[in-house]
Amino acid sequence: MTTLTLGTAQPDAPRRRKGRRVLPGFGLTLGYTLFYLSIIVLIPLLALVLKSFSLTWPQFWEAVAAPRVLASYRLTFGASFIAACVNLVFGLLIAWVLVRYQFPGKKIVDALVDLPFALPTAVAGISLTALLAGNGWIGQYLEPLGIQLAFNPNGVVIALIFIGLPFVVRTVQPVLEDTEKELEEAATSLGATRWQIFRHVIFPAILPALLTGFAMAFARAIGEYGSVIFIAGNMPMVSEITPLIIIGKLEQYDYAGATAVAVVMLVISFAMLLVINALQAWQRKRAGMPA
Repeated sequence: MTTLTLGTAQPDAPRRRKGRRVLPGFGLTLGYTLFYLSIIVLIPLLALVLKSFSLTWPQFWEAVAAPRVLASYRLTFGASFIAACVNLVFGLLIAWVLVRYQFPGKKIVDALVDLPFALPTAVAGISLTALLAGNGWIGQYLEPLGIQLAFNPNGVVIALIFIGLPFVVRTVQPVLEDTEKELEEAATSLGATRWQIFRHVIFPAILPALLTGFAMAFARAIGEYGSVIFIAGNMPMVSEITPLIIIGKLEQYDYAGATAVAVVMLVISFAMLLVINALQAWQRKRAGMPA
């Protein structure tokens, strides 16, 4: 009788051990996740919105729709979009070279991609200014030709390209590494050209990653401050970014006006990220991938 009891209990023991999890159950981890996100993200954003409610609607509209503020919106979002598009192209090119080719110094180039992550943004701005200003190493040769890259909107775009490039490279690189070479070989055996292989085999596989990298680079550029203020010139209506407008209002103790402008940036940025995420979900659905 004892042997029979032990025999029936033994098969259940591995099942109990297999059912154990390293982390606690779903309820506890979900509660901790929501609590942590509320403290780090939701509560600060809610405080931002509530602070802007201290303004009446005419005051709010005056704060967010002043000509100087509108000019900063155009520069901030326009330069961020241009920088993200440039990084989309050249980030894909750099990721392709790092994945598909072997060459001397490859590890050094791979490490340099992460330099904007580690470099303080103020240092990046000072370095770019030293290079591109009229008396800089590169600017001194370009300015006599009528090409001015510093202290105008061109400098803003260059700074945003610099800080946003790693997001595209590091997002696309692992996807390129995981692409199936057999599909490319099969397409080659069927007579497809290199362009056809890239267009019909490789590009659909990496498109969601490209959109993700674009969204991350764009979002990062919208909130950039340190690297831009040194090279932009900060001229009102010309090269003044929206984060600088917010900082200026804070220095003038106009906290409600600063939060009002910040809320507008938050809403526009969130709407753009929703659109990009919807495009990613549509692309995954079209490719038959899990959302």
